[in-house]
Amino acid sequence: MPTSRKRPQATTVSAHSPQPQAAPPAADLPQQLAALFTRAHSLLDRLETILPAPAAEPDWAASVAFRWVGKGGRKQLVPVHKLSPISYDDLVGIDEQRRRVERNTRQFVQGKPANNVLITGSRGTGKSSLVKASLNKFARQGLRLVEVDKADLIDLPELTELLAKRPERFIVFSDDLSFEEGEPGYKALKSVLDGSVSATADNVLIYATSNRRHLMPEYLQENLSYKHLENGEIHPGEVVEEKISLSERFGLWVSFYPYSQDEYLRIAAHWLAAFGVTDRQMDKALQESLVWALERGSRSGRVAWQFARDFAGRGGK
Repeated sequence: MPTSRKRPQATTVSAHSPQPQAAPPAADLPQQLAALFTRAHSLLDRLETILPAPAAEPDWAASVAFRWVGKGGRKQLVPVHKLSPISYDDLVGIDEQRRRVERNTRQFVQGKPANNVLITGSRGTGKSSLVKASLNKFARQGLRLVEVDKADLIDLPELTELLAKRPERFIVFSDDLSFEEGEPGYKALKSVLDGSVSATADNVLIYATSNRRHLMPEYLQENLSYKHLENGEIHPGEVVEEKISLSERFGLWVSFYPYSQDEYLRIAAHWLAAFGVTDRQMDKALQESLVWALERGSRSGRVAWQFARDFAGRGGK
């Protein structure tokens, strides 16, 4: 019997079936790779404009004081070439405050345990001058100062990592510090002081000055979050605890108070003599300094210094 052969069935190709792609000619591959590299470089350039650039190394020999600033889209340490010449001897009427800060700073530059310092109190009493005088006192022993504005405190982890590689001892200084609700620098400062998983750099301390002890405004309504339970136990509200927690992370608190009239006159006499006012003019100058303070509504070291500059500048006339 003749055998029947099966005919191969015709394959129907649907219009929706995927069509096989032809391999690109070998001559087109270099052009496609070049286009891919161009797109990759363009993407990297866009990322560099979004991501912060690493801080550049400054000229460490240019100065003993630096400012942490944003310049040209990147953060860097800028040397301060003209420093305040104030010394400990110029700080009249704050002997105890000077003694405590000087002792802590000496321990630090000698490699001994030392504390971060929060200097609080009345305006114009010499808080920031005390930090500047400490730099002038110990700069030859390797002390350096880095001034950081409140808005840049968020960069503290990056800054401390940069400073930790250096052999010098650094005071990171933030002047007139206070925070409002939700400011990012608050959390960054808390973490660097005591709270980060990484260890604090041994060669970095933070000195801050403020008119507020707790660095944040406190409102009467926050006391409403206190709960009085039946057994008499009192639980402070969490919002109050949050505001107190930052200042408690400073190991050393140094407080300044308003000057008495006698202390104010001592400071005025010191600065008048420093500006060249003679003994013959001193009585007249001190009487005028009291009027000056009354007009300003403040007896402070800053007011005494401002008066001395004015009196010396006009020649006592």
